[in-house]
Amino acid sequence: MSENQFKTTISSKHKLFDLHIKETFGYRDLILLFVKRDFTAKYKQTILGPLWAIIQPLFTTVIFTLVFGRLADMATTDVAGTVLPGFLFYMAGNIIWGYFAGTLGAVSNTFLGNAGTMGKVYYPRLVAPISTAVSGMISFGIQFVMLIVVWVYYVVKGGTSIAVTPWLLLIPVTILQTIILAVGCGIIIASLTTKYRDLAMAVGFCITLWQYASPIAYGLGQIPERYMNVYLLNPVTPIITTFRYAIFGFGYFNLNYYLLSWAVSIVIFFIGLLLFSKIERSFMDTI
Repeated sequence: MSENQFKTTISSKHKLFDLHIKETFGYRDLILLFVKRDFTAKYKQTILGPLWAIIQPLFTTVIFTLVFGRLADMATTDVAGTVLPGFLFYMAGNIIWGYFAGTLGAVSNTFLGNAGTMGKVYYPRLVAPISTAVSGMISFGIQFVMLIVVWVYYVVKGGTSIAVTPWLLLIPVTILQTIILAVGCGIIIASLTTKYRDLAMAVGFCITLWQYASPIAYGLGQIPERYMNVYLLNPVTPIITTFRYAIFGFGYFNLNYYLLSWAVSIVIFFIGLLLFSKIERSFMDTI
């Protein structure tokens, strides 16, 4: 039979970059259900419940203030000649980093943690990392309110360099970038851990190293000038310094490095989506 006699041609419609965005949006009720599940499971059978969202960053901030601020006497500002309470400096850094690290760690466990559900019921696999990022925003929102309360206290008290400026509008922009970078890194790791389980073991360790390579426990004043250009290549660094700059009305803000950080975040995010799209079709065979 010649080729011209065939009436129907069967081929795969799965494209290289098929993310099922429209289909995923159709499962928004499932996303909300997963958000509720994740948030409830996190604080289930705890006495204090969601109060832990306040207690954890609060105690971390106290420890940072005592150890790094008092004992180690590290700089708690990103620029010289400014006055900023160390407690507020550490709280701002810990809150934005806590959301980033928590989201990255949870998203990196997408396939391993949801293998049972994904193996029995079909739904767009992007639902899992999206719901993880959204559920983390609930705790972050509680912590951010706590930060604002402390910020207002120091503004009213006076005696600091804190100022209310239009840079406050940058806060949602930095939060959005944090989500993009965390989800991007997380789904890259999630995609690779379906085959290389060692990565799952190394995630926590790498996140800890990344934390100390970022200006959370110290200000940029601790970094020697000759290393600054390399240090600012860390995409998390401009996020944290810009977040603090927006809140305090002063600090370090370099537009070039901030835009570079955005570019890196977007590239990582799309690489993650590409890997995720490829792995989700066959991950049940290797997990």
